[in-house]
Amino acid sequence: MNKSISAVFRTRATVLLTAGGVTLLGIPAVAAAGSPANLYVNNRQDANCTDTGAGSRAAPFCTIQAAVKAVAPGQTVRINPETNYDDPVTIDRSGEPGKPITFAVDGRDDSRALLRSDEGLTITGASHVVLRGLTLFGGAKINRSSDVVVEQSEIHGSTKGLRVGDGSTDVRISRSRVTSPRIEGGSRGTVLSRNLIVGGTDKPAVVADAPGTAFTNNHFGGGCGTSLSVSGSSAGSSVLNNVFLTAEPDSSACAAGKTRTPLVVAQSAASGTRADYNLIAGSPKIATVPYTWAGTAYKDAAAFAAATGQGGHDIITPNRDRVGVMDGSLTIDSGDPTAPGALLTGDMDGNPVADDPRVPNTGKNGGYVDRGAYETAEHLTYAFLSVDQAWAPIGTKVTAHPGSDSRWPGGLTYTTDFGDGTPPVVTRPGDANDGAATHVYTSPCSCAVTVIVANALGAKFSASRPVKATPAGPLSTVFTAQPVVPVADDEMWPVAPLTFELDTKPTAAPWPIQVVDVDYGDNTSDSFKALDTFRHTYKAPGDYKVTVTIRDINGAMSTSTRTVKAAYAPSGYVATEPFRLMDTRTTSSAVSGPVTVTLPVGQAVPGHPLSSSMAAAVVNVTVTGATEDTHLTVWPQGQSRPATSNVNVLAGGTSSNTVTVPVGSNGKLYAQFNSGRGSLIVDFVGYYQPETGQRFSPLAPTRVLDTRTMGVPLTGAKTRTVKVAGVNGIPADATAVALNLTGTGAREQAHVIAYPDPAKRPATSNLNVEPGKDKSNQAIVPVGPDGTITLFTNTGSTHLVLDAVGYYGKDGKALFTPVVPKRLADTRTTGKVAPGATTTVAGLPANALGAVLNVTATDTTAPGFLTAYASGGTLPGASSLNTLPGRTVPNHVMTPVGPGGKVSIFNSYGGSNHVITDLLGYFTAN
Repeated sequence: MNKSISAVFRTRATVLLTAGGVTLLGIPAVAAAGSPANLYVNNRQDANCTDTGAGSRAAPFCTIQAAVKAVAPGQTVRINPETNYDDPVTIDRSGEPGKPITFAVDGRDDSRALLRSDEGLTITGASHVVLRGLTLFGGAKINRSSDVVVEQSEIHGSTKGLRVGDGSTDVRISRSRVTSPRIEGGSRGTVLSRNLIVGGTDKPAVVADAPGTAFTNNHFGGGCGTSLSVSGSSAGSSVLNNVFLTAEPDSSACAAGKTRTPLVVAQSAASGTRADYNLIAGSPKIATVPYTWAGTAYKDAAAFAAATGQGGHDIITPNRDRVGVMDGSLTIDSGDPTAPGALLTGDMDGNPVADDPRVPNTGKNGGYVDRGAYETAEHLTYAFLSVDQAWAPIGTKVTAHPGSDSRWPGGLTYTTDFGDGTPPVVTRPGDANDGAATHVYTSPCSCAVTVIVANALGAKFSASRPVKATPAGPLSTVFTAQPVVPVADDEMWPVAPLTFELDTKPTAAPWPIQVVDVDYGDNTSDSFKALDTFRHTYKAPGDYKVTVTIRDINGAMSTSTRTVKAAYAPSGYVATEPFRLMDTRTTSSAVSGPVTVTLPVGQAVPGHPLSSSMAAAVVNVTVTGATEDTHLTVWPQGQSRPATSNVNVLAGGTSSNTVTVPVGSNGKLYAQFNSGRGSLIVDFVGYYQPETGQRFSPLAPTRVLDTRTMGVPLTGAKTRTVKVAGVNGIPADATAVALNLTGTGAREQAHVIAYPDPAKRPATSNLNVEPGKDKSNQAIVPVGPDGTITLFTNTGSTHLVLDAVGYYGKDGKALFTPVVPKRLADTRTTGKVAPGATTTVAGLPANALGAVLNVTATDTTAPGFLTAYASGGTLPGASSLNTLPGRTVPNHVMTPVGPGGKVSIFNSYGGSNHVITDLLGYFTAN
């Protein structure tokens, strides 16, 4: 086995401090006493920069040159990388030993501050200067300077690149991309280490009259001719551990057939100059003369070593197939760790020097530094873990299998913690269990098995997997089922009405589950692969038998059954500005049904996005142009058609009614005529939803307006504003009112609209009036400005009577529970209601405070009206619907409910009637 990492590091640290009197060790930046440690440069528009300030982060310098003038020994100038700097920079100030002046990017190690000036950056007559993380488009010149460090930077410039001259000493360039470096003019002790050196088509790196220059662990890329030339008085230089990549023969930048001569050392520079442990990659299709030394060319390393004593450990390869950061590379662990300037702190990319245990150490003294700018790393970046029997009864042996992406697993250590408080298990790849760790849980737990993978350099990565140690025993299915209501204003997770959540996680399962089969009791079923929670939406209310059957991986099976009651949840009311959903007159001929009505659930109706979780809708339905006497029924899509009606119409007539109806599980309704055909108009008014909206307070019918007492009817194309909130027991902050609208004395056929904002009249209708007939309809109208609503009729004139039957607001008393339309009473089976008589309707919940009914009068003998009110209460002086002989008249009725869940319906003294009462929903205090 190779000698320890720590021993090699100690050896190399000594080399770095002594070899050639050169050091690349970074010098700590210590601020001068009384001065800030950092100055800042940032010329972004939002940076509030100034060149006349102190260079703080809040008010940085705009230019780097301004910072040069201000920086003191021990300070660091931090340059923002999110912008460009176009002015040339000259550094002519110095730091002190141990207190350099530093110019560094203000960001991550891999970020760069961009200096775009063609004049580049010049350091002249300065000492103790550090440049870090800069990109210099115009190159860099270092003249008459000493103790200068340039690292993690890019030095460009097609004609300039890097220039070190005029007697500069102790200049170190490392971990940088350098274009055409030229070390000259009596410079001494210059070191280039761990750099990528490029020279364009034929611009070599040049050492001229610069003794003691060291090129160590660099990559020379793609030269057409000479990659490195050492000449003049450059004795005592060194070229060690470098990789020379010559240009490929098909390079269009090179002259055809030109011989590659990677390293040229002139006679004048050969004295004391060393070249060894280099790798030269040529091409089988182009002539390569690796060395020219003291005027003599050498075609191979053996001849070169025999003649000069140099290059005895060089590698010359005809191609690049095994050159670079890859398994099997010739560069791995084959360099000289004692070379002047050899960096231990990190390669070009920051990877540490590491010993590949798969490769013999062929470097000097058994060292394992790689050749070139890049170290072949272990590449340990993540750990992984698999666990067999991750779900098993206590007493079962559980085995954890750790692993990683390391290229060198032989040097790894696995520390596995089974998460139950027992000591971790330490294993290694290649041991008796090949790194696997085993454990037996003695008590139930839901634990996490965690492995820490560590290498010899101290890098650590972890991975975890959940395990379940279960009590020993049989498989026993247990599940819960709960109704789900939506969260207010949550459109991310809408909840349709009649949704249940089933949870099978309480099941006692000693072994992993193979399948979970669920029969929902409504002729639908599902299969799942794990114990979990899941949701199901029923199409109709009712009692459903849910059966859950679970099988485990060992074939055991267990079944459990429970009955769930799907019912609509109590809901608040959300008032909307009315808008038209459908008008078949504009889309087709007369319809019969069933006709699909798409409600504005979510984004279903363009231009009218509303809640995706509405439970019941309030719509105004108008039928016109019926081909015969008929009635229309509206109900939730997906459910059976109820034996009820909503709108009754004579052949050729027009009739409308408000309808409160549950929303189908798909967000749609059905509407169908009992017989014949007609045109259908549907206006959306508002909706009910659990956990949202306002509560309702029912009122005994209370007169709000009677234009007959004023003597001024509502006339065509005119509006009238009516105060509805802050009067008649309705609070001023009510959000909507429920009104019974009655039209009488109409001069011609027309429609009436009730709406909140006088400036925004909707294209809808609430009541259709006819001459000689009293007609009524109930409406829920949002409250407009100053507690008012606005009335409008399109033509003619009509008297209007408005009776308030309730309101919605934050102090409301009750929530609404919709029901599938249900018939409560029909006097056609019990006998007519005589003039002045009252019929009592039962069947409502005993705790109901109010009810939403569809009340229909038929077989009427004389004009009159019906009034619905709480059973046992006082008969109010207002009507719920107006009756006409020969007509079947329905109306949407909202009324208080009396004790025992009963409603009374009074027949006026006009004539006898049959009364049909259908339940649409009810209000309760919960």
